[in-house]
Amino acid sequence: MAEELTLYHYMSCPYCQRVRAYLENSGISVAMKDIQRDPAARDALIQIGGKGQVPCLVIDGQALYESSDIIDWFTENLTKD
Repeated sequence: MAEELTLYHYMSCPYCQRVRAYLENSGISVAMKDIQRDPAARDALIQIGGKGQVPCLVIDGQALYESSDIIDWFTENLTKD
């Protein structure tokens, strides 16, 4: 399984902080794009998912929103085979 993963976030968002903490504690590394520091990333997020909501995990071009759903996806797909 080699999905292309990108996490759209911004630093002060509490839900983004929750996802980033989970990733750090789990030793999972994914590409991250900060939509507050990178306007092009925000534009790309809106083009992919239709809105600028974060956190958003883009999995092979498909948007997954909500911190709990993102953490569940990582738990089910990238931890403990």
